[in-house]
Amino acid sequence: MKVSKYLSKHLRHQPERIGLTLDPAGWVEIDTLIAAAAAHGFRFTREELDHVVATNDKQRFAIQGSRIRASQGHSIEIDLGLPPVTPPTYLYHGTVARNLDAIRTDGLRPMKRHDVHLSADRETATRVGARRGRPVVLTVDAGAMHRDGHVFHVSANGVWLTQAVPPRYLRFPGPR
Repeated sequence: MKVSKYLSKHLRHQPERIGLTLDPAGWVEIDTLIAAAAAHGFRFTREELDHVVATNDKQRFAIQGSRIRASQGHSIEIDLGLPPVTPPTYLYHGTVARNLDAIRTDGLRPMKRHDVHLSADRETATRVGARRGRPVVLTVDAGAMHRDGHVFHVSANGVWLTQAVPPRYLRFPGPR
């Protein structure tokens, strides 16, 4: 298993599986993480960790002093402490065609995560959607959502977060 996948699993979803306790904002001491991973048969060095954090194309992790956390995407209760921000007029969400009927009915929901993840540009949303098949990019009228009282946050790696996107704020590509 690659270090980045290991970090995602244990910093976003299942820290308890290796005996980690994250603080309320999702941080854990790096030395504690490395020791816990080694105790559970997965060894990596601080240098390898630093390399993964620095070169991860999505900048999924943040280091602050001697601590590390996942930037977003948690399925466990974490308060990232991100202030509310005004979004751009439009944001984008990458998905695949098989999800469109449910999205037309229910909008975008966080599913197993705490927030819906949105992209600032179509290219990023296309890459996100392509992870599950042929991508479909939806346009989110974030400006209207914000005017209507929906709250947005932006993570350290530029992912836009909101609790949900009702269908009325979505624009679907092409004919139905």
